[in-house]
Formats: sequence, C-alpha cells, structure tokens
Amino acid sequence: MEYCIPKKIHIIGSVGSGKTTLARQMSKKLNIPYYELDNVVWKRQKGYKDIRRSEQERACYLDTLIRSDTWIIEGVHNEEWVDNSFQNAELIIFLDTSYSVRTYRIIKRYFLQKLKLEKSNYKPTLKIFFKMFKWNKYFEKVGKPTFFKKFKDYNDKILVVNDLNEVKDYFNEHRSKNIGIAK
Repeated sequence: MEYCIPKKIHIIGSVGSGKTTLARQMSKKLNIPYYELDNVVWKRQKGYKDIRRSEQERACYLDTLIRSDTWIIEGVHNEEWVDNSFQNAELIIFLDTSYSVRTYRIIKRYFLQKLKLEKSNYKPTLKIFFKMFKWNKYFEKVGKPTFFKKFKDYNDKILVVNDLNEVKDYFNEHRSKNIGIAK
C-alpha cells in the first residue's frame, strides 16, 4: 500500500500547544498554505482594530479554504462552525502538549510580544495575558474531552502527539514504510 502525504491537515490544541509553529513548519516543508482559525474569526486591521466576522462571513471564508486542494488549518476551535474542516481533513493532529509547557509558553510569548521580539495579531495586554491562562484551563477541562467525544468517528485520521518531534516521527515512519526502509 502506498503512503500519500496528506494535503488537507487540521491542527488543534490549546493556547501555547505549538499549533502555529507546527503549521508554519509543515507549510514550509510540504509546500502547503496554512491558515489560522483566529484569522477566520477576525478581519485583521492595522493597529489591533480587528473586526469580528459575522457567522455567515466566517462560514463562507472557512468553506473557501476547505474547498481548496491543499491546506493546513490550525486553531483551538472545535465548535460546530469548524466541523467541515475536521470532516474534510485527511489528517487531524491533536497537540496534547503538557499543561505546564503551555503555561510556560504563554508567559514567554507575552514577554516576547511586549518586547516586540515576537509578532502578534492582537495587542499583548495584561487582560489578554490572563485570559490565555483561563482559555488554557478551559481547553484542558472542556475543549479536549469535547473534541474526543465529538470526533471519535475520525479516530482513523487523528494523530495525538505530545510534542512536535512526534509529528516528524510520524511522517518519517510512514515515508519509510512506503519505500521499504526500516526505521
């Protein structure tokens, strides 16, 4: 059986799990465009004056992305409006990064953004900083169990990983099997 590299990939995980980093890396390596779900929710404006898309605009925009031949979509969202992305994905990567690592990354990100060493789509305020801890906790207690309950029928295309190296191992393992090379 020949292994084909997936061309439609959905990456989900909590704040600070590594979704955007992984999406960027995979996009570059696989030559597939990546999209952040936050940018589907928000029309980005200069000066952090973002405008929330209506439900209809958001659905239409996401549908346009999903209908393209190749994509990597990443985000924390697993609400009904994102269901078609999971359904159409050839591979769903669930980043199950440890809670403490995510907490550390939230803190690190905040300071890097405040020092203008890391770009952000939002103004890095203390209010947003504290919300990230709240969102991280919510994802752990509600988002994660909801995802696995809701999308259990997709188990054959879900890859659960604890760190980004496991994704590399997955692709290397499948590539090796395809060309008959032992790991």
